[in-house]
Amino acid sequence: MPELPEVETVRRGLLPVMEGQRIAKADIRRPDLRWPFPENMAARLTDKTVTALRRRSKYILADLDSGETLIIHLGMSGRMLISGQTVGEFHHPHPVPEKHDHVVLDMEGGSRVTFNDARRFGAMDLADTARLEDHWLIAPIGPEPLGNTFNEAYLAKRLHGRNTPIKSALLDQRIVAGLGNIYVCEVLHRAKISPRRKAGNLSAKRAGALVPIIRDVLAEAIEAGGSSLRDYRQADGELGYFQHTFRVYDREGSPCVTEGCDGTVRRIVQSGRSSFYCAQCQR
Repeated sequence: MPELPEVETVRRGLLPVMEGQRIAKADIRRPDLRWPFPENMAARLTDKTVTALRRRSKYILADLDSGETLIIHLGMSGRMLISGQTVGEFHHPHPVPEKHDHVVLDMEGGSRVTFNDARRFGAMDLADTARLEDHWLIAPIGPEPLGNTFNEAYLAKRLHGRNTPIKSALLDQRIVAGLGNIYVCEVLHRAKISPRRKAGNLSAKRAGALVPIIRDVLAEAIEAGGSSLRDYRQADGELGYFQHTFRVYDREGSPCVTEGCDGTVRRIVQSGRSSFYCAQCQR
């Protein structure tokens, strides 16, 4: 499932064709994805202008001049793809519609934004913008890891006394928004903390030290366009490149890249998810 860097990369790719632009036509080609679409979704989107395109955790939020916000979740295989753009002297025509093109937004400038989702684990909903923070998908989410409210004191306090493994704690969207399996593995390796370690056993200093590492990993991943492992693509169809710099994720059996460490990357399963780490330098 796309994590914060992938969703942020897609949002940035959509900005030039969506923010400040009117949706000339919304074509909703099925009644649902993971959940049913909201009532009269096509009519509620058509002829509305996108006043802002934001992100909250792993959700893209398109604020409309109607006072509603389109909530978009990519799910396991969802893609937001752009066609019809003119770049310099070159015009990229719209492709032939595909089987899994479920939502198509024709923008007033001639561009088209298509939500394609083969597995249909993605989701879209419409909510009152003024009350968006009360929406059931948004309300439980913790602070953004790149924001000011996510700091050393906050994280140390939230981890204090927790009996769950630190890997599980950092995946808890109520503690910090947007982190997923890939980036938590990478963060813990840089911090030299075992994914098995109980979150409550970390000192306040060591827990707080995770904050700048989390920010660094996410910033580097966003700069690289995210990580492409299976289905993920940027909005222009290009792959992300952060997977080429993984230190531990999906590197089972490979030598640890930490300087001076002669350990090997291991894989264990925690709560049904693969954790990759070096048992020698991560304690």
